[in-house]
Amino acid sequence: LRALVKQALKVPEQKPPPSGYSLLGESPAMLHVRDMIERLAKSQAPVFINGESGSGKELAARMIHSGGARAELPFIAVNCGAIPENLMESEFFGYRKGAFTGAETDRDGFFQAANGGTLFLDEVADLPLPMQVKLLRAIQEKKVRKVGSTQEDAVDVRIISATHKKLAALVESGEFRQDLYYRLHVIELAMPSLREMREDIPLIANALYSNPSGEGWA
Repeated sequence: LRALVKQALKVPEQKPPPSGYSLLGESPAMLHVRDMIERLAKSQAPVFINGESGSGKELAARMIHSGGARAELPFIAVNCGAIPENLMESEFFGYRKGAFTGAETDRDGFFQAANGGTLFLDEVADLPLPMQVKLLRAIQEKKVRKVGSTQEDAVDVRIISATHKKLAALVESGEFRQDLYYRLHVIELAMPSLREMREDIPLIANALYSNPSGEGWA
């Protein structure tokens, strides 16, 4: 409770948009998204971002983090679909020296790296069921145990998750745990597809022409 109050007191009543990040568009759909991001930045609740590939889910997560009380602390982005299943536990929670072949030193995981800040779980629907159980416990207990350790370490992270898949449908089919779904799906931010904001296409095309790399925006 003290930590929550301390974080809340850090949030300014009004904060300018974080420099370096922006979502292009003036359509009603994009204006709604930017308004939601501003509101979510003032909260500490878990956020679930849903949207098609390329709709700017990670950028939205970074804007939420950068506009909030944890802005000066780490933002760690994890592509859950890119980690081999046999390495997931050690990648997320870290490991102790000698825990397995090749573990020559102690190493922190994603949770420890994000401590105090935000952990962004992209493509969270790709997590296998055994890892979903371990992730659920870490979120509930706010503690993680390194592979090979007998002690748990306290961690304070805000979880933002995202996927292009229909997570509710995966819960129905048994591919995603319902209890983890409710832990992650506290507030949903839906990112519009381009076909839902066609009036923004000229603006986006012009931005692509003037900034081909597209760095800093979506």
